Amino acid sequence: MGESKVLFESEESTVFVDALLPLPIPRYFTYRVPRQWANEVEAGLRIVVPFGSTKVLTAVIVRVHHQPPKQYQAKYLLEILDESPLVTASQIALFQWVANYYMCYPGEVFQVALPAGLKISSQSKVQIHPEFQLLNELTEKEAIIFQAIQEKGSLSYDEVARVAEVKSPYHHIKAMVGKGAILIFDELKDRYTPKVQRRIRLTQAYANKEAITALIGALESKTKQISILLHYLQFIPVLRDAETNQRGLEKSSFGQAGLSESALQTLTKHGIFESFEIVVSRFGSDSDDFIPANFDLNAAQEKAYQSILAQFQEKDTVLLHGITGSGKTEIYIRLIQEALANGDQVLYLLPEIALTTQIVARLKKIFGEQVGIYHSKFSDNERVEVWKSIVEGKYPFVVGVRSSVFLPFSRLGLIIVDEEHESSFKQVDPAPRYHARDVAMVLAGQQKAKVLLGSATPSIESYYQAKQGKYGLVTLMERFGKATLPEMNLIDTKYATKMKQMKGGFSVDLVTMLEENFQKGKQSLLFQNRRGYSPYIQCQDCDWIAECNQCDVSLTYHAKDQELRCHYCGYREGLLRRCGACGGTNLKTMGYGTEKLEEELQLLIPDARIGRMDLDTTRSKTAFNSLLAEIQSGNIDILVGTQMVAKGLDFEGLSTVAIFDADRIINFPDFRAHERAFQLITQVAGRAGRRDEQGQVFIQTNQPSHRLFQFIESGDYAALYADEIIEREGYNYPPFVRLIKLTLRHMESIQVEKAAYELGAMLKAKYGHGRILGPERPLIERIRNQFVMEILIKLEKGVSLAQFKVDLRLLLDELPSKPVFKGVQVIPDVDCL
Repeated sequence: MGESKVLFESEESTVFVDALLPLPIPRYFTYRVPRQWANEVEAGLRIVVPFGSTKVLTAVIVRVHHQPPKQYQAKYLLEILDESPLVTASQIALFQWVANYYMCYPGEVFQVALPAGLKISSQSKVQIHPEFQLLNELTEKEAIIFQAIQEKGSLSYDEVARVAEVKSPYHHIKAMVGKGAILIFDELKDRYTPKVQRRIRLTQAYANKEAITALIGALESKTKQISILLHYLQFIPVLRDAETNQRGLEKSSFGQAGLSESALQTLTKHGIFESFEIVVSRFGSDSDDFIPANFDLNAAQEKAYQSILAQFQEKDTVLLHGITGSGKTEIYIRLIQEALANGDQVLYLLPEIALTTQIVARLKKIFGEQVGIYHSKFSDNERVEVWKSIVEGKYPFVVGVRSSVFLPFSRLGLIIVDEEHESSFKQVDPAPRYHARDVAMVLAGQQKAKVLLGSATPSIESYYQAKQGKYGLVTLMERFGKATLPEMNLIDTKYATKMKQMKGGFSVDLVTMLEENFQKGKQSLLFQNRRGYSPYIQCQDCDWIAECNQCDVSLTYHAKDQELRCHYCGYREGLLRRCGACGGTNLKTMGYGTEKLEEELQLLIPDARIGRMDLDTTRSKTAFNSLLAEIQSGNIDILVGTQMVAKGLDFEGLSTVAIFDADRIINFPDFRAHERAFQLITQVAGRAGRRDEQGQVFIQTNQPSHRLFQFIESGDYAALYADEIIEREGYNYPPFVRLIKLTLRHMESIQVEKAAYELGAMLKAKYGHGRILGPERPLIERIRNQFVMEILIKLEKGVSLAQFKVDLRLLLDELPSKPVFKGVQVIPDVDCL
């Protein structure tokens, strides 16, 4: 890409474009350009193209040339959607890098990167733009289409073609979108509803000095009406500048000032004021709330800040290892301010945007309209708004989740990856299975930007790179202000059970501590990383357990909805009354989910106000913010939550944290189990005592002598790292090797097993037994009615990863031709978690 518009000497020259399609195909596809558009096509423009016999897709031009394809007859592109490129050269280069590195196709990256609102497809529909009124601007055909959409509510592209009696409707649709007459939406998603603001303004007859002066005299005895007029003139200086009347005043302003609604209606009825609506950005303007960032860094923060700047002189990536509550965010803000002052763009990556509301709110107050927010809870049209605003330069600073690395940046100067250890930066399904932290480094390399990784509990891989000198390393080991790290307390549940000191799943000591904290008027947090009421229901007569009919997992009981759910495929069924095996009625809920803990705590501490924060209680766009507001206002005394409570939350009144079941986290069968247990428990514990008073942390465990608790109690990450790195090196795990996991799926267990052993034998013969582990059945052997087998490939240092992946891709591409692999899906996952 990077080519300017191509001008051709001869009108007879046939122009072709190579296009990137949002499909899992290995190559770009070539299309013929109609002669009237020959001088308009350039790399980065979106185009509408046919594919196959029925599909219509949005593609992006990668290259403009004169060479027709040799293997097929090039079809004509149907429409050019942009006047100037919306996709940059560096973006397409990044898509290709991600595809090569993570062993997928560029089209799969493109499909994830581009918001659905920028992609027209066979499933797209059109609706009337609610603000459009200029019907006289429409052509005859457009008016027919407009009327048909009005009557039906929405139309598909095929329906538009039939109504307009044309073969291809794309030209008309593009023109109507350009005039603001219609909106495109995906029928699989919600329609776009613009955010509308109702405003009030003087009618044209009264929008001048003479008329207003006369009006004030006429309304002199009508105090309520004159108050309305004076309030309007206070904010809209019509007497000084008549043009200001056009923008009007927000209607809610009158109510907020305590003015009479009926008086405003009377003035409107008499033609003095008129009401109108405008469409406003959903991201709003925080200019009314704007505050300067005039805080001072303390001595430790200033030292860390200067060290980061110094190390950026030599290193492209710096790891900031700062304990919880040390004030890393203030350092981020200073670095962002400096980058923006230099005219650079900044990307601030967060693991889950909805869980970092407090940080986003603060950034909006400091940076105002400079900051754009990009995440999956926004509608397609909202994400399109952010994308286009970045292209136009409106948002030099973007806060977003992992997919933000694919936005159209052109002058990035700084990328901050906060909580860089978080596993949610890694895309698991579908392809591309990328890690946003690693892609961010490639993006930074493209644009000569710097990367700051921040965490209280860095990933072993990142810390290793810092210790080896590849990254810079800056530490911040004291909490901000007068806050101190919380005191850790282990509760031996094995001993408590033996001494009959358990109340359900709670030790008497833990209940006592929570009760005392409640009596002091302080807030507590109870952490259990399992949602629902109970992990499974078991028959007490024959030990039968209710399982999902599509996955090899138990169904989780959700008491509020009186149903059993599979947390893997979403299958649901009503609450069982009889055992599925013996028919008995002696069924019992087993284990503890957040819902059950909430219920039991209410019985144990009846006067406490208990809230719950998990996926079930925060599904909607506003639920999380509402729950946060309840906690911050002191309306919740004890919060029960899953791992989402560990991420970026700062509660002033929270003094006590309890980890309900630490053993389940520590004993998970994964080589990263101890690293993740340390990270999760430390992050959750870090929510306690972030002000003047020292917090308390209580950890329930059957094995208090486990060495991991020594590291957690002392907050000694360096000791954990030293312990882990020896084991990783001894057993050949990252960072000493690279991992590629091959997952095989099929509806038949025997078929997937045969294919897995065949592929395993082929790989071992080619690369040696030491590099290939498996095939093995994973913990969950069947998901969504597909049986699963896994093969793990370990590549030691010195092996060319790029060449290995090329060879492996060739091997995998040959598999479908072998009978044993018929219908078997083989999915590579590079740098698997």
